[in-house]
Amino acid sequence: MTVHTEEPRRLPPDELRTLFLFESLTEEQLNWLSEAGYVESVHDGTVFNEGDEATCCYVLLSGELRLCKLSHGELVEINRTSQRGVYAGAFNAFFGAIDHKSYTATMQVIQPSEFFVISAETMATMMNTWFPMAVHLIEGFVMGMRRTNETLGERERLLALGSLSAGLTHELNNPAAAAVRAAATLRQRVSGMRSKLAMLADGTLDATKLHQIVALQDDAVERLDKNKDKDIPPMELSDREDALTDWLDDHDVQASWDVAPVLAAAGLDVPWMEEVLTAVGPKYLEGAVRWLMYTIDTESLMNEIDDSVTRISTLVGAAKQYSQIDRAPYQVVDLRELLKSTLVMMSGKLQGLEVVKDFDPDLPAIPAYAAELNQVWTNIIDNAVSAMGGSGTLTIRTRKDGAYAVVEIGDTGPGIPPEIRRRIFEPFFTTKPIGEGTGLGLDISWRIVVKKHHGDLRVESQPGDTRFKIVLPLDPEKELESDPDLLS
Repeated sequence: MTVHTEEPRRLPPDELRTLFLFESLTEEQLNWLSEAGYVESVHDGTVFNEGDEATCCYVLLSGELRLCKLSHGELVEINRTSQRGVYAGAFNAFFGAIDHKSYTATMQVIQPSEFFVISAETMATMMNTWFPMAVHLIEGFVMGMRRTNETLGERERLLALGSLSAGLTHELNNPAAAAVRAAATLRQRVSGMRSKLAMLADGTLDATKLHQIVALQDDAVERLDKNKDKDIPPMELSDREDALTDWLDDHDVQASWDVAPVLAAAGLDVPWMEEVLTAVGPKYLEGAVRWLMYTIDTESLMNEIDDSVTRISTLVGAAKQYSQIDRAPYQVVDLRELLKSTLVMMSGKLQGLEVVKDFDPDLPAIPAYAAELNQVWTNIIDNAVSAMGGSGTLTIRTRKDGAYAVVEIGDTGPGIPPEIRRRIFEPFFTTKPIGEGTGLGLDISWRIVVKKHHGDLRVESQPGDTRFKIVLPLDPEKELESDPDLLS
């Protein structure tokens, strides 16, 4: 809080000239400024808060001040100085409508201090009257940078979407092609089953034996279902095929080399085939074996189609979850589901990497801009994949930390050198070769997390262990109520 120890007084033109900010002004300009401004004394406390309406410019005459920025709901000191002439406050007021008209930091005094103060309106008049060309140049530069930032940022998002779309197309093509192949083969197998059914039911096979075959058929399907997810050792499977081939040859079943692998893969063995022989007799053994083989084959093909269609459905669901195409921009979301959908979308880029998912099952859902958070995960994961060069471990963790949800994305790459670590969130800063990166990925991520979600984005890095931590409030509205400055 500002405390006046005496009535505001004017600062003579000669004293104004001793301040480096005004040392080049003319006598006429100094006289005008002396009348427009005043001296203010502050004993202690806060002079202005980040996010408040920017009404004044402050130039330090004596004492000591510190400037702070809000981060994760706490004030973080960014500068402390007692240098005479340093300035803070509404010094961008001359930009007019393109500025947000709010203080960009909090200023406090460490000891009793004196400031030369001019209003934002005075600052705007002075700059636009005395330095119109400079103002136009600076304003053009700032607006140009903003437009460039927005344009490249949008292009970065489109490039990322295009890359993910290409990967998704490839991922969708594989199960779709498998389903088409399986359907074509299934049609052939069903045709074969019809002909074998005619052989088995030509009137000479009694109903009892036919029922036994149907029972064996059901048992074969059940065995196949139990064995489809088992990883049978190759040697064991080969021995089973050899034994079945020998048995089929001994009983004059044609093309045993074609039949045995199908039966063996379903978990059938020689004792089971003896049951088939007992049920139908030698005369109908060939037709029964073919019938059972077609049954197993068609069941396997249907499983393959089911798996392929499920995979397609999963990919489409992940794409919808990732894009949030049919949902409100701001909603209550499960961060784990967002991360899973992003990993599915990026699965093509993750080939050759070990992906570790350590998700806290008790992490509550939070209000958030889901599609934009997916962009954050994508940017950080893409950087991690690039850093690891095709091999390594990508680790995704979630946890609850008090009133915050924490998402940690780690990689085992070479790490971020200390000399550039502080710059990685700067717009246009990139370590990638020219043409391979815009340097906006982390800048966009920082703005989404910090500015839009009132959270925090930080990095810890050493060779073999780099971790980006995204901290998001569980209840943004409650946090904003307790600290209105976060609205800035």
